[in-house]
Amino acid sequence: MGVKMRHIAFFLLMPSVWAWAQIAPPPNYDQKLSDVVVNATRSDTPLDQMSLNTTILTKEVLESSPDQTIDQVLKNIPGVFLNDVPYYQKDPTGQSINVRGLGYGRTLVLIDGLPANDAFYGTVQWNLVPMSSIESVEFVRGGVSSLYGNYGMGGVININTKTPKNSAQEVSASYGSFATGNVGASKDLIVSDALQMRFSADYFSSEGFQNYATISPASPANIKNGMGTDTASNSNVRLQSYFRPTENTNGFFRVGYGTMKDLSTNYAIAPNLIQTADVAGGSTTRLDADKKFQVNVYYQQTQFYKQSGSTTKTTDTPSNTPYVNANYTDPYSTLGGSLQYTHDLKAIGIDQYILGVDARNITASNITNNLNSNGNGSVVSVNYAQGQQNFYGLLGQLKSKSNAIPVEATLGARVDYWNSQTPSLYNAGAGGANPIYQNIPNKSKTQLSPSLGLLYNLTGNLDLRAAAYQAFHAPSMNNTLRSYGSQTSWNFANPYLTPETMTGYEFGADYRWREGFAQLTAFNNYIQNSVSSYALSASSTSDVVLAKSLCNATGNPLAGTGNVGICNSKSINYFTNQQNLLSQGVEFQYHHDLNARWAVDAGYTLTAARLTWTATSDPINSQVGGVPRNMVNTGLSFYPAPNASLTTTLRYVGNSWMDTAHLYPVPAYAILGLKANYQLNGQTTIFASVVNLLNRQYITFNQATSNSAYQAGMPQAVTIGARIIF
Repeated sequence: MGVKMRHIAFFLLMPSVWAWAQIAPPPNYDQKLSDVVVNATRSDTPLDQMSLNTTILTKEVLESSPDQTIDQVLKNIPGVFLNDVPYYQKDPTGQSINVRGLGYGRTLVLIDGLPANDAFYGTVQWNLVPMSSIESVEFVRGGVSSLYGNYGMGGVININTKTPKNSAQEVSASYGSFATGNVGASKDLIVSDALQMRFSADYFSSEGFQNYATISPASPANIKNGMGTDTASNSNVRLQSYFRPTENTNGFFRVGYGTMKDLSTNYAIAPNLIQTADVAGGSTTRLDADKKFQVNVYYQQTQFYKQSGSTTKTTDTPSNTPYVNANYTDPYSTLGGSLQYTHDLKAIGIDQYILGVDARNITASNITNNLNSNGNGSVVSVNYAQGQQNFYGLLGQLKSKSNAIPVEATLGARVDYWNSQTPSLYNAGAGGANPIYQNIPNKSKTQLSPSLGLLYNLTGNLDLRAAAYQAFHAPSMNNTLRSYGSQTSWNFANPYLTPETMTGYEFGADYRWREGFAQLTAFNNYIQNSVSSYALSASSTSDVVLAKSLCNATGNPLAGTGNVGICNSKSINYFTNQQNLLSQGVEFQYHHDLNARWAVDAGYTLTAARLTWTATSDPINSQVGGVPRNMVNTGLSFYPAPNASLTTTLRYVGNSWMDTAHLYPVPAYAILGLKANYQLNGQTTIFASVVNLLNRQYITFNQATSNSAYQAGMPQAVTIGARIIF
C-alpha cells in the first residue's frame, strides 16, 4: 500500500478504507505493528506489546466512517456503550461514555494527553474535538488508574489532534439532513525547525431531529406545547505551538476557547450555554539517549448556564403554556500538572521504569433557582453549594522482558490522595429565605491502584495476554453539589459521597497474519461503593427523616402530607454509595483484506452487567439499565479505483432495558450506514455519507426510569462534503 499504510495497525472494527492509496497487495501486519506507538500508556508502548485490549483509529479510518461526530464513531468499537443519538442531541450533563457496562463517567478521555472530562459533571465535552481536528484516537480498555488515577476504571481514550506538517492550509465543510453543517479551517506555519504553529477554527450547527419521530411509548403525548427540535450549535478556536528551545528539549503550548448552545429540553425559551477556555503547556527533555523528563500544566475555566422548560398546570394561567421552571449557574475551573521521569534501563532484568507525580484541583459552585409553576418567573426555592476536590498521585511502573522465554511483564502501582471540601451547601425557600445549611465535614481517601500485565508470544503470529488491576473513581461534583427539582421529581446532591473502587482482570489473544488479524478478550470487573441515584421510599423511616431534612419540611414530603417544605412532589431522589456492580463479558474484533479491492471488519460485544448488592430498590442479579447484552458491528469496504472507496456498515444492538427493574424494554434494532470518498486530485477530496440508510424508525438504548425518557434513534441523515488542502 501507499505511505499512509505504514501508520495503520489495528482498524478494530471500523471500516478499513484506504481511499487514496495505490492498489497493491495487502500489508503485512506482522511488519506494521511495531510502527504504532500508544501514547496513552505514558511510556510510548508499541501496539504489539499491549497487555490490555487496545484500539487505534487512524485518520483514514475516521474519514471512512458514515458518522459525523467522534462520539458516534466510537460507539462502533467493541466494549463501548453509546447510543445512536449524537452528543448535540443530548443534555450537556449526559454527554459521556460507558465502557464495558461500568457506567457513565468512569472512563478517562484525553485530548493530546491532557484530561478532557468535564471538571464538574465528569462527562465529556465532545464539542471540543471536531472530526476535522483529529489525527488519530487511542483506546485502551481496562483499569488504568495505576497510570492516571481518577476516571481510570473503564480505560483511557486519547484523542490526538493534528500537528503542523508544513505551511499549508486545510478547509473542510459538510452539510446534510436537519440543516446539520460543519465548517473547519486550519493554517499550519513552519517558522523554523525549532518553531511550528497551527491555528484552527470550526463551527457546527444543527436543527436537530429529536421530536421529529413520535414512536416512543410516551409520544406524542410527551411532546408538549412549546416544544420543538433540539437545535444546537458549537464553535472552537485553537492555537497550538511546538518549539525546541534546546537540542534536547521539545515543548508545546496551546490555548483554546469553545462554546456550545443547545435546547436539550426542546423548549426554545430554555436554552443552555457552555463557554470553555483552556490553556496548556509542557516540555519533554531528553537527558541522554535513554532518559527523559516530562512536565505538563493545564488550566480550564468553564461557565455553564442551563435552563429547563415545562408547561403550566395551574388554573390562573392558560393550560399548557410553556415556561422556564428552573435555571442553573455552574462556574467551575480545574488546575493541574504532572511530572514524569522515564528511564529505558535495559539492564538487571528491567527494560524500562517510570516515576511520576501529578496534582489537580477542581473548584466549583452551583446555584439552582426553581421557579413558580404559574410561569411568572418567581423563585419558589433555591439550592446552593460550593466546594472543591483535590487529587494528588504518585506512580511507578516497571517493564521487563525475559530472554529465556518470550514474556513481557509490566508492573505498575499508584497511590492517590483525594480530598473533598464543601464549605457551603444549603436548600432554601423563595428568594433564598430560611436556608437550611448542612455542615459538611471534609472527606478524604487514600487509594492504592496496582496493576500487572503479561504478554506471551506463543508463536510468531499469536500473542497471549493477561492483566489484573485495581482502579478508583471519585464522585463528580454534579453528584455532591447540584440539587434540582421539577413538577414531578426532586434530585438532591449528596456531599458525603466517597470514591468507588474497582478490581478487575482480563485475558485475551491476538492472532495476526499477512492480510489481517483477530482479537479476543474476556474481562471481569467489580465495582464496590458504586455511586448511583435512588428514589427515597415513604415506607422507610430513615428515608422519611432524610426527605424532611432535604426539603425543610415538618410533614412527610414522600407521602405528600403536611408541610412538605420546598418539595412539591412525592418523588425524591438522592445519591448513594450503596451499590456493588459486577460486569463480565467478551470482546471480539476481526479484520481481513480479502484482496486489494475488498476488506471486511467484524466485531462482537457480550456484556453481563448486574448489581450484586444494593441498599436501594433496584434488583440484584439483573442486567443493569442502558447496557445491551449483545452488540454486533460489521463493515465491508470496496476500492473500485486508486482514488475511490465505498464502505457500508451494519450495527446491531440486542434487546435491552432502560431500567434495572426491567419495566421499560428497548427492542433490538439493526442500522445500516454508507460512506463514499473520491479524491479529485492531490489536494481535494469529496465525500458523501448516509446514517440509517433504510430510514428505520427505532428506539435506541438508554438508561432511565420513566417511559418519558425513551429516545428515538437517529433517522436517515444524508451528508455531503469536501476537504481541500492547499
